[in-house]
Amino acid sequence: QVQLVESGGGVVQAGGSLRLSCAASGRDFSGYVMGWFRRASGKEREFVAAIFWTGGSTRYADSVKGRFTISRDNAKNTVYLQMNSLKPEDTAVYYCAAGGSPYEYHYWGQGTQVTVSS
Repeated sequence: QVQLVESGGGVVQAGGSLRLSCAASGRDFSGYVMGWFRRASGKEREFVAAIFWTGGSTRYADSVKGRFTISRDNAKNTVYLQMNSLKPEDTAVYYCAAGGSPYEYHYWGQGTQVTVSS
């Protein structure tokens, strides 16, 4: 059974920082793409960032580029999303996902709430 468990969400003032964690278990994720997505209230889910488990190549949405950093710790089977210079517009439920390619995510976490106050 594959599980992705997010943690690290919370409430922070605009301009502050948070680090989200995604603990992955249940299979070998070599060759997988790990991604972060978010869904704000009343809006569609959107891509935030992704990282290839092997090699570590990254991709970012334009809206977060320069502010967010995705990384992974192979030994801990954990993916991180460091979020700096947070804006109220970043308020959303953040989801961790895993897939065989950037276009076919198969596994999803439960999500963690991030709230940025102005």
